[in-house]
Amino acid sequence: MGPLSRETWAQRLGAFRASPSAFMAGPEGEDLGRDLLNDLRSEKLSEQTKVSLLALSLEYPAQLWPDAPAAEAAATSLLDTLVLLPPRPSALRRPLLLAATTVLVAGGALSPTSAASLRLLPLLLGLATGRDLGRGFGPSLEQRPLQATAYECLRELESCRPGLLGGCLGLLRGLLGQEGPVGPIQPLSLLLALALRNTLVIQARARASLQGLLTVRASPTASGPWNWTLAEEGGAHLQPQAPSWPAVEKDECGLSALKPDPEEARELRAAVAQLLDTSYLLTPVAQAQLLWLLGWALRGLRGQPPVLFKPQLVRLLGTAQLTLLHAVLALKAAFGEALFTAQDEALLLRRLTVAAQHPALPLPTHLFYLHCLLSFPENCPLGPTGEEATPLLLEPQLCRGLLPSLLHDPMALLARLHLLCLLLCADNREEEGRGQGQSPWHYLEELLDGLQQRAALSGGPRALATLCFQASYLVARCLAGQPTVLTPLTHGLAQLYLARPALAPHFVDFLDRVGPELGEPLRVVLQQEVVSRPSGDEALRWHLQMLAKVADKDAQSATLSFLHAAAAHCTDWGLQQALLRACRALLRVGVREGLADLLQALARQLKDPDGRDHARLYYILLGHLCEPKLAVALGPSLAAPALASSLVAENQGFATALMVQEAPAPIRLSVGPYRVKGPTPVLQLLVEVLEPVYSLELRFRVDGQLCAPLEAVHVPCLCPGRPTQPLLLPLQPRRPAPTQLDIRALYTKSTGLTCYAHLPPLPVKFADLFLPFPPPPQGAGLGFFEELWDSCLPEGTESRLWCPLGPLGLEALVSRHLEPFVVVAQPPTSYHVAIRLPPDSRLLLRLEAAQEDGVPVVLRTNDWTVLPLVGDYLRGLAAAL
Repeated sequence: MGPLSRETWAQRLGAFRASPSAFMAGPEGEDLGRDLLNDLRSEKLSEQTKVSLLALSLEYPAQLWPDAPAAEAAATSLLDTLVLLPPRPSALRRPLLLAATTVLVAGGALSPTSAASLRLLPLLLGLATGRDLGRGFGPSLEQRPLQATAYECLRELESCRPGLLGGCLGLLRGLLGQEGPVGPIQPLSLLLALALRNTLVIQARARASLQGLLTVRASPTASGPWNWTLAEEGGAHLQPQAPSWPAVEKDECGLSALKPDPEEARELRAAVAQLLDTSYLLTPVAQAQLLWLLGWALRGLRGQPPVLFKPQLVRLLGTAQLTLLHAVLALKAAFGEALFTAQDEALLLRRLTVAAQHPALPLPTHLFYLHCLLSFPENCPLGPTGEEATPLLLEPQLCRGLLPSLLHDPMALLARLHLLCLLLCADNREEEGRGQGQSPWHYLEELLDGLQQRAALSGGPRALATLCFQASYLVARCLAGQPTVLTPLTHGLAQLYLARPALAPHFVDFLDRVGPELGEPLRVVLQQEVVSRPSGDEALRWHLQMLAKVADKDAQSATLSFLHAAAAHCTDWGLQQALLRACRALLRVGVREGLADLLQALARQLKDPDGRDHARLYYILLGHLCEPKLAVALGPSLAAPALASSLVAENQGFATALMVQEAPAPIRLSVGPYRVKGPTPVLQLLVEVLEPVYSLELRFRVDGQLCAPLEAVHVPCLCPGRPTQPLLLPLQPRRPAPTQLDIRALYTKSTGLTCYAHLPPLPVKFADLFLPFPPPPQGAGLGFFEELWDSCLPEGTESRLWCPLGPLGLEALVSRHLEPFVVVAQPPTSYHVAIRLPPDSRLLLRLEAAQEDGVPVVLRTNDWTVLPLVGDYLRGLAAAL
């Protein structure tokens, strides 16, 4: 069969793109990939048509060649086609390179045993280095675009096989030094940054050094410099792009395990500085990605201070590019006060606030600025980790132009309302200005009232009601401790229901999501309003649905009277089912008096047999079951479907006894008092059981890579009420940082069944990692401390902060939290504290010249990454007294 015409290919490509799976399952699907490869060499097709065919191979490689052998053969054919191209300029060379790379990666054929891989990799590196590869690779005018494409292909391979280019770091550094402003410096910079980041992460996981990878100039041959061993150790796919700026990366690997020697550390700093010095030549998106890659590569790495990024911050703090601003905030979240001063933080907040108030901003840009304000990574946040709060340096006067209005877009209104609620939550002067018309509290009440009035419009769009409930939920979540806000909000929502009962499904969902601070009073008010309505109301269906949600023992006589009167108007099946759901809700909460008469009346009165059967069933349950059993009977059913054969049921029982069953955990774990004895940190776990448990095995998994794997703990038998010894769990931290333990329990019940359960995670706090130094000889404490103090510099860092004191003063704070680590003490005003942080960090504190409200603390450490953790710990000591 000869090559297909352009028109035929257009029809086939159109049919394939309309439904790829249906086309591949049809009669023409099997030959599509083969015909595509063959016709790429046809002289009858134009280059434009061939580019369209290659675009299809880039978009759907897994559908065209689904397995590794097919992908290997396709990549080989594409490379052969590339070599056979005439020496004149051609639009096919770059798409052929991209297609061969994509097919190998998508088909899983990239490996050291793949012939196509061993052909493609030297070819890409040869093009990247500018070697003369023969006449088949086009004239000199085409070399620059081909070189940039080769960099892109190598970056794709490194992204999919992290560590593959670990042996090319020295070569890529040399190429970056040779490139001028007109060269393909952007793809080369991104490639070098990605390869450097992946190599650091993989070597840290393997606890290996850099082994001179930054200085070795590899030669682009078929046998090297491809580091397949490093690529295998890379394991899972590493994320090459920054999604956001979380304060702690959950999958952060322990880069502190990588300990480069002085020469390697110097070369690493030089490589990072080289990339940063050329970053101004890149596009804003590429600069942002480069900064994120380098920031993640250096975060937590010993001997690499973040001051390398300082010259870039001077340039970027005034940027108008959103991508670069996002990168700056990512660096701030990664390094905190080690890189950003309080003046930098204030400048960023002022820029974000002023920019968000610009009237001509597009909506996505406006929402971006608001999101940055709501999620701003502070240097020293006051609240606990994860708590929503506005930055301390964000002044309310700056945000006066960001007040929400009914004229705003719904997304912008909710974001502005979120910011207003957080500002009000931080304002302790609630009562001041409550009567003033311009106070933010009064403004918030007026805004909520306006939203409720718009949602109450009969026949109004459902989007207005949705926006009202979203705003109400936001206010209830942020201002849960402000009854002066929640009380009018409760009455306003009740009036909204009376004006528009058709919003009952929204109210049901709202009550499921909102907290008890608003949910309980709103439920009471709604129940009172519903039972006071006429039973023949047109909105009876919605009243019954609402009553099924809010019914309780309160006002049960009025509720039963309403249901008695409503029963006469429930003539169709839907209304009868709604009425029975309300009765079921009363049964579940323990209402008995008067409910039996109602159920008897319904069993006689309802016309639908299904409704009568349900009423009769509820009456029987009410008369024969006590309240706890009644709640179980009316709860979610746990029974398995009925089996037609008793033999099958018996066999199922045997299978159940032999299998491990998932069950609710009858075990409670908590962390006991901290022990400071021994060479490693040890957690004391206190165990409490609700029923006898035998052969208990507790398995622990550490969140992230901050700690070495932990061994399981075995306990032969535990019984409720019987005292048990604490379980000792030794920790082997790879980095001094807090984490949490994911816990699974495997145990045997008294019935003989083996069960497993997930227990709530246990936090490992920063203070749980503290260890004392060996005690110095008598009288040598001061000299010992001064020797440790001097050894922290110049590799380490020194910082100063203010530690607030509680009413009991410094002596009580030290005796309760720091006594095992005190080396020199001159109570009650001066203490020298030395703390070991495994694996090999140390923290030294000088607490001197204590005042009534606090004490200045001078600290030194050989690990600058612990500075934010130390600051949070010291600031939280006074609150713990």
